[in-house]
Amino acid sequence: MTNDQTRQPTQPTVAVFGTKPYDRDALSAANDGRVDLRFLDKHLDPHNAALAEGCQAVCAFVNDDLGPETIGRLAKLDIDVIAMRCAGVNNVDLDAAKSHNIAVVNVPSYSPEAVAEHCLGLMLSLNRGIHRAHNRVREQNFSLTGLLGFNLHGKTIGIIGTGQIGTALARISRGFGMRILAHDPNQSSECVELGARYVALDVLLADSDIISLHCPLVPETHHLIGTEEVQAMRDGVMLINTSRGALVDSSALIAGLKSGKIGYLGLDVYEEEQSLFFRDLSSSVITDDVFSRLLTFPNVLITGHQAFFTADALGQIAETTIDNIATHFKQSESSIEP
Repeated sequence: MTNDQTRQPTQPTVAVFGTKPYDRDALSAANDGRVDLRFLDKHLDPHNAALAEGCQAVCAFVNDDLGPETIGRLAKLDIDVIAMRCAGVNNVDLDAAKSHNIAVVNVPSYSPEAVAEHCLGLMLSLNRGIHRAHNRVREQNFSLTGLLGFNLHGKTIGIIGTGQIGTALARISRGFGMRILAHDPNQSSECVELGARYVALDVLLADSDIISLHCPLVPETHHLIGTEEVQAMRDGVMLINTSRGALVDSSALIAGLKSGKIGYLGLDVYEEEQSLFFRDLSSSVITDDVFSRLLTFPNVLITGHQAFFTADALGQIAETTIDNIATHFKQSESSIEP
């Protein structure tokens, strides 16, 4: 495939896969006529790649399938760029994209406070049983039995991954009077100024009352939290994951919940979420036995990958996505190298 400038239209056409009304509103508002947006309901996979015919770019999201087969089919359609409207590119085969001379761009930073604040919401809801209390009161049950919580003030939070989101959570944690432990190969000077102490992973696991994951999904972090790591945690620990589902081994979580090692579990992501999240399955039978098992525990709170979902974040994601595409067709240097 060539990148001959003469074949590129002045206004590139973009196939935007897996869109919901909020995606369309945000991207349309940010566009200002810079690109031609073709919105598609279906998620991108090898079977649906043909929907991008006639386009010069595709825009995808976290649960789209951008493996070698999909990328090969996009290459046959002369797609020049894959624009991810998210930070993670773990679902993109970057080597395949490079071999077909397809650029990959993403949104490396958008409202880290949105995700950090959702983490806090999960912590408070789990700790004080707010979600359970809400359901009780709606049934005129005002009993407090089983809703006993603890003060966050004075507790130790372990933050694994101190990029922008982890650092935003550290700021919030400092405001609650919590002691902060951190683990990351690259230390954040702001976290250090906030009083965070960087420690080895085993120390963080053993000494934290609350553990929150904020690292990217790469081969080195796949199942970062497994059976051994769960066993190394304090009894009754609170574990929060709003990053990527495959950072944790779901079977290890179930074992930890059954033994009482994990006292509270908050998830906004799930390893096999591709067939579940961002759709209404209320009239369907969920065939994922692991996910179904997680839903049976009263001390588990799961949200459907909504930590990013604020008007502020959507606007920033849309603006950066449109900028990435428009800039690419002006020969920018914004592509991701594997």
